[in-house]
Amino acid sequence: QVQLVESGGGLVQAGGSLRLSCAASGRSISHYNMGWFRQAPGKEREFVARITWSDLSTRYSDLVKGRFTISRDGAKNTVYLQMNSLKPEDTAVYYCATNPDGVVGSWGQGTQVTVSS
Repeated sequence: QVQLVESGGGLVQAGGSLRLSCAASGRSISHYNMGWFRQAPGKEREFVARITWSDLSTRYSDLVKGRFTISRDGAKNTVYLQMNSLKPEDTAVYYCATNPDGVVGSWGQGTQVTVSS
């Protein structure tokens, strides 16, 4: 079983940037597709971004395309989400997950991102 721990969230002004990290333990994630999701208060959890393990191809929600970048570091067993040009509507708890295109195997506990206007 993979354990995931997110970090890097916080309070930022609109237009600012944050970099989220998702550190995996328990086993290597080198052969897992990895993804980020988010959940705003009163809303369902939604997909944000995904990166494959095989060719590092990426996919993004239309809401974040061009502003967010997902990446991974195999040596550190970590996945990142670089978030630029943040908007108040990006405010949510951000979660990383394994196998984001199918049945998610593991979720992290989440990290809060708050964007002030």
